[in-house]
Amino acid sequence: MRRLNRKKTLSLVKELDAFPKVPESYVETSASGGTVSLIAFTTMALLTIMEFSVYQDTWMKYEYEVDKDFSSKLRINIDITVAMKCQYVGADVLDLAETMVASADGLVYEPTVFDLSPQQKEWQRMLQLIQSRLQEEHSLQDVIFKSAFKSASTALPPREDDSSQSPDACRIHGHLYVNKVAGNFHITVGKAIPHPRGHAHLAALVNHESYNFSHRIDHLSFGELVPAIINPLDGTEKIAIDHNQMFQYFITVVPTKLHTYKISADTHQFSVTERERIINHAAGSHGVSGIFMKYDLSSLMVTVTEEHMPFWQFFVRLCGIVGGIFSTTGMLHGIGKFIVEIICCRFRLGSYKPVSSVPFEDGHTDNHLPLLENNTH
Repeated sequence: MRRLNRKKTLSLVKELDAFPKVPESYVETSASGGTVSLIAFTTMALLTIMEFSVYQDTWMKYEYEVDKDFSSKLRINIDITVAMKCQYVGADVLDLAETMVASADGLVYEPTVFDLSPQQKEWQRMLQLIQSRLQEEHSLQDVIFKSAFKSASTALPPREDDSSQSPDACRIHGHLYVNKVAGNFHITVGKAIPHPRGHAHLAALVNHESYNFSHRIDHLSFGELVPAIINPLDGTEKIAIDHNQMFQYFITVVPTKLHTYKISADTHQFSVTERERIINHAAGSHGVSGIFMKYDLSSLMVTVTEEHMPFWQFFVRLCGIVGGIFSTTGMLHGIGKFIVEIICCRFRLGSYKPVSSVPFEDGHTDNHLPLLENNTH
């Protein structure tokens, strides 16, 4: 009884076979079919390799939402070199929320030489080249996001030569924390002192002829420090043509959460507009000589996530390539073979010629035509 049930089950399964097998004696091979098969297999191999390369690659997904975090502090990372001695300049932040000077105790004033060494000039040239390419090819920013990891660094390399030249500039570097509201970070003449109605700088003791706000921005970023990320102002160098000259940078900061396979960080991207002018009160150009960076925060937050194609999607796409090529080449081969048979076999010139009717003795005619003109039977 069990054996009978097993046979019925096997017969039922055989009837459900959607892939019937054709005996090899009924299969006819041809040179054209072999050529089409070779082309199909080659195409499948090339597309499979290309699809595997796409499967190995990743892409960046951008999502936008309203930034609801206004209570935390904003970190500003600074590394700027000014062509003046450290005792003549001061840096501070004017916070619009409290209308008072934010503490700049996190900044370090380091005497240095303004001119770069040959190695440092090569670093600056490469950084400026990358900045120009980033402005032309925005997709390169995704490559920078993917390669960002904490062991990398884009900072200015240390000076390799032991220069005996006395320091003629001041490197202001470090970080400070401010409220997440619009503010103004500036470097101008004299040290900053608190004032009930704002703030002031002790500039009266500095000789006017010593004003020189030529500067180089080696690094400026907002939020968590990610060394491998290149920011818009990194590598910027401005040379002052007058003692009384103001450099202004208008910055829009966008909070950004970066999640890649190498790093996760809460950082900030920003865009910048530059302006510079000479202070001349007689000509109506008023202001204070110095470097002013006015920043404002966007209400939107960007989440950048690195994504990878799942394996099931890669497998489905691979099956589609194999099945699609088999079906397409089979149809094309059948259509081509049909057209060739019509043109070359069925309408050969001279294959069919009409023959006159043959009369019989009783007056009837024979309308049957011979198949071949040269029939000798």
